[in-house]
Amino acid sequence: MELEGKVALVTGGGQGIGRGIVDRFLEEGAQVAVVQRRELGEELLRHQRVLGIRADLGDTTAIKAAADNAAGHFGGIDILVNNAGIMFERSVADITVDEWDLMMAVNMRAPLFLAQAALPHMQRRGGGSIINIGSIEGLSANPLHAAYCASKAGIHGMTRAMAVDLGKDGIRCNAIAPGWIASELSENYLESQPDAAGAREALDRLHPVGRVGRPTDVGDLAVFLASGRSGFLTGEVVVLDGGRTAKLPLPF
Repeated sequence: MELEGKVALVTGGGQGIGRGIVDRFLEEGAQVAVVQRRELGEELLRHQRVLGIRADLGDTTAIKAAADNAAGHFGGIDILVNNAGIMFERSVADITVDEWDLMMAVNMRAPLFLAQAALPHMQRRGGGSIINIGSIEGLSANPLHAAYCASKAGIHGMTRAMAVDLGKDGIRCNAIAPGWIASELSENYLESQPDAAGAREALDRLHPVGRVGRPTDVGDLAVFLASGRSGFLTGEVVVLDGGRTAKLPLPF
């Protein structure tokens, strides 16, 4: 197994992309601390290699406590996955300062200070891997997403800077930029369309691979980035979107 004996801290790992990462890490033998605001579901809570930590990642003091808790329970940290984030739609004309600050606090500030909190624990283990979850919206944009796009573009830039700063400690840092990944929220959105079946088919056609992504697709890539098989890979933003952004749109 690729991650046997490794300890991972994953934020927002109870559902969606985060759950796909947690499931794959567990399959590969890792011990996993899941940090999020909500209580974990029973399935994960009962798993002998899972530690659930409730924390508000908008609170910087809670961030350090969560990392120390994970390291104390499992004996260290080898892998950090900054997955938790928020997204809301707001026009440039309407967004407030408080809304902007909240987006940046959760989507950008928390990943940096989680890396800072995990750093001494990784140093004691002789290195590690940090994986930040960005987005194709850090490269392109949807309407009403100025703050979200800014936060994800910031994650991409911060990933490169962290790789440069932490390489001397044996710590690699890469980002995954997912495209459309199926989730309960996305399924509800598709079902709300007047022609749900047609909307689903049109969405699949956007992707050269013929389908949208699954949380475990992100998990598979995260396993590679967390493992020694990617030992010469750092400072990269890997787009994982089934070819969607590689495909030029046609006017018909």
